[in-house]
Amino acid sequence: MKNNRIITGAVLPALACVSFFASAEGTTGLDDLSLRAMAIEKFGGPATLSEIPVPEPSQLNDYVKDRDAAIALGKALFWDMQAGSDGQACASCHFAAGADNRTKNQLSPGLLDAINPDSVFDHTFTGNRGPNYEMVLEDFPLRRLADPYDRESNVLHETNDVVSSQGAFGSGFFITPIDPAKRNDECTPPTDSIFNVGGIAVRQVEPRNAPTIINAAFFHRNFWDGRASNIFNGLNPFGERGLQASDGGPEPGILKVQWDGSVEKVQVRLDNASLASQAVGPALSDFESSCAGRQFADVGRKLLSRKPLAFQKVHPNDSVLGPWRDESGTRRRPAKGLNSTYGALVEQAFHDAYWSSSELFAADGSPLPEDSTEYGYSQMDVNFSLFWGLAIQLYEATLISDQTPIDAFMAGADNALTAQQKLGFEVFLDKGKCVNCHEGPEFTGATVRARANQPFGNEQSIERMIMGDNATAVYDGGFYNIGVRPTQQDLGVGASLAGFPLSFARQEVFGPKIDDFNFDPQRFEIPGPIVPGERVAVDGAFKTSTIRNVELTGPYFHDGGKATLEQVVQFSNRGGDRRSQNCGDTSGFGNNCSNLDPDIVPLGLTKMELAALVEFMKAATDERVRFARAPFDHPQIFVPNGQVGDHHSVTDFGNGTAVDDWVEVPAVGAAGSATPLPSFEQKLASPTSP
Repeated sequence: MKNNRIITGAVLPALACVSFFASAEGTTGLDDLSLRAMAIEKFGGPATLSEIPVPEPSQLNDYVKDRDAAIALGKALFWDMQAGSDGQACASCHFAAGADNRTKNQLSPGLLDAINPDSVFDHTFTGNRGPNYEMVLEDFPLRRLADPYDRESNVLHETNDVVSSQGAFGSGFFITPIDPAKRNDECTPPTDSIFNVGGIAVRQVEPRNAPTIINAAFFHRNFWDGRASNIFNGLNPFGERGLQASDGGPEPGILKVQWDGSVEKVQVRLDNASLASQAVGPALSDFESSCAGRQFADVGRKLLSRKPLAFQKVHPNDSVLGPWRDESGTRRRPAKGLNSTYGALVEQAFHDAYWSSSELFAADGSPLPEDSTEYGYSQMDVNFSLFWGLAIQLYEATLISDQTPIDAFMAGADNALTAQQKLGFEVFLDKGKCVNCHEGPEFTGATVRARANQPFGNEQSIERMIMGDNATAVYDGGFYNIGVRPTQQDLGVGASLAGFPLSFARQEVFGPKIDDFNFDPQRFEIPGPIVPGERVAVDGAFKTSTIRNVELTGPYFHDGGKATLEQVVQFSNRGGDRRSQNCGDTSGFGNNCSNLDPDIVPLGLTKMELAALVEFMKAATDERVRFARAPFDHPQIFVPNGQVGDHHSVTDFGNGTAVDDWVEVPAVGAAGSATPLPSFEQKLASPTSP
């Protein structure tokens, strides 16, 4: 529960420029033992991240027969540019400390507004517009106040645009009937009225900022709004709601060979698998990486006979892929990719019952009629979403950054933190109220440990407490409205999906209920049974991000509206960006005058304390992440850094789409890179390469 909880669900970055703060570093009044004791009390459990087991599905071994092969498969799929319809990989939006630090063509208009979706780009503070615009530091924060210490001061500039990640061009997908064995994506030219420059299409940009995938294995639900269910159904991100048959459609499921050799469709429900649920979403999204209308069976048929990472270099000392690296080249012309096929890796990684049938099926796993002229799909094709999700989950579960100065200090190394960082730690735990949402060594309360009571469970999926307007409400634990933007502009976990609320609390209070979650109402901060129709405060609430590696994972918040740690701690110190209105503030929506988290109040931190808080956040950086050392090493990838040209004109590829400006992210082996990863702020100052 949220007793003794201490601050905002804000994500806090690090910065190069500290001139905003007082020069005096300051020190804590606590000795090291007392500071650790305070932290352990506030954490309510383990002191370091390495003490917490990485959650994984309890039924995993029913599907995976070779974990190492599955991890290799997941890493290859995550980084492979062949997977997307037009060169997009999962890593295209998560190549920099698991996040995205690109600065060109990264703006998206207010597409998620609950009342008036907006497809028009607003002017930035520097006076320029959206598609293919190269952002500069002066564009941030996206909401600028005359007095950054006073949330009610005059607004100098405001936009509902968000800073996110560029994805696909938005083309339509079709299967070539003449040569179905070609196994290439065939996509129609895009006709995009939003993401274009002079009528020439540029890549679409997602409506929310891309969070880091490092340490995401600890989350109970994934994506900002929690729609990537903790239950993986083997097909899509939506858990139980994704297993509901549509009107007139077949029952969803995956194909399994039975003991007698027959193939039956079965339903999958894997717990602790929100990473797998998250992984299968972008692959078919016509915003992120796919031409519209593509199915996972199409992705499988395209990839399974292919060489993984066929056009990308793999470092000889890659910590995962090294044993599979293709060594057939020469010193002058080294081979690219792996020495296998995706199909062979699937066969090695997963039990035979999920891929060994020789029958052909429709893309949804239905029997293929004998007189069908459709080119059928193999069982391995149809089940490719299962392999994709679990393999990527297993790979991402290795990306745990538990070797930070904070972890070392909590393990007993007094000198791991500077005096200023220790003061920042005290502020984080006490006056700054940070630990109230950024709980435990995970530095977030949206975890399996906190919300599923395993392991070391100490909270539950829903909660009741006094909200920011001093009235009682039920909410989803680990998801908070902190007043980043007016709630109307993005409902977050307050939205609905497939006919059901995303919010557990709203399902419990108003129905219909689709998700499986547990809670004990007698353990609520305001105890007592759930009352049908009672107030639910979840609109505009988003998952609390971890502060680990935040120095490297800007821009910040779900709208990407803050570029530096100064801007984020100013936000927290002034009590958010909510504005007083009518019966409450801009966190309100519908019948609720406010959905505000109670810890979002003016904090009264001094400049010395703010500076110390910045330095403490820097101590949450794992140097292995900064230098891409194992397990954070990776293959080569090319990412589109906008399109050739600028926001006034672009170069036409000849089919109505703009020519991509590809930038190389070189392959790195287990020993890491000699060059540190630049932060988003540094990229804004020097945006020539990722």
